Amino acid sequence: MAAQSTGQSDLAKRYATAFFDLAIEQDKVEQLAGELDNFRALITESADLGRLVRSPIISRADQGAAMAELIARAGLSDLVANLVSLMAKNRRLFALEGTIEAFQALLAEHRGEISAEVTSANELKPAHLEAVKEAVKKIVGRDVALESKVDPSLIGGLIVKVGSRMIDNSIRTKLQNLELAMKGI
Repeated sequence: MAAQSTGQSDLAKRYATAFFDLAIEQDKVEQLAGELDNFRALITESADLGRLVRSPIISRADQGAAMAELIARAGLSDLVANLVSLMAKNRRLFALEGTIEAFQALLAEHRGEISAEVTSANELKPAHLEAVKEAVKKIVGRDVALESKVDPSLIGGLIVKVGSRMIDNSIRTKLQNLELAMKGI
């Protein structure tokens, strides 16, 4: 149930756990966390790269070669290159984003933080993110590692997820509830 609530598959968790153990063993946790964040940003910013990672049609060799070139140009470490290469070789690139999310969750747990996700209609300013982080920290009583996502379909408001709890204060949901109320359901 927890895997479903965080959107992480068992496969992604297994890769993330092995990679996190390796990062701890080599004392490169913070470096690799930064590299994975940058790599995830590349994937989410580029529609073509997102398709490359998720496509079952593109061959293993082509996916591996494209990812190796990208990693080389981005200047990422050999450990990240090996992880991505292994996932490409095993036809598991579709789980790469989930693996990065699971790695970040393990990192937050290692730091004594709790992971939370805030989704908004527009990109939140740093001051707003900090305010959300502080509000969540007051509720859960622990430091918070906050991940921000944008979903324009929300129209306005926020959706905050902490573990299996979710607070949906989006305009989209309020409109849906109003529509249901008007129908008498």
